[in-house]
Amino acid sequence: MKYEDEIEGKGKQIKGVVKEKLGKLTGDRDLEDTGKADRLKGDFQEGFGKVKRRIGEEVEDLGERIAG
Repeated sequence: MKYEDEIEGKGKQIKGVVKEKLGKLTGDRDLEDTGKADRLKGDFQEGFGKVKRRIGEEVEDLGERIAG
């Protein structure tokens, strides 16, 4: 799927934010830290997905220009 990494990254970001907030509410520092880590992993995965998609689009455009 073209947007798989971007979607999975967004999911990790959301899960991380929820864990962070829950950790803050309950005073659970470990849960809060785990949430921050999940959010950062999601940020990275989403960014990687965007770059991968853009590269794919550029390769497709180049192929069309060469063929055309």
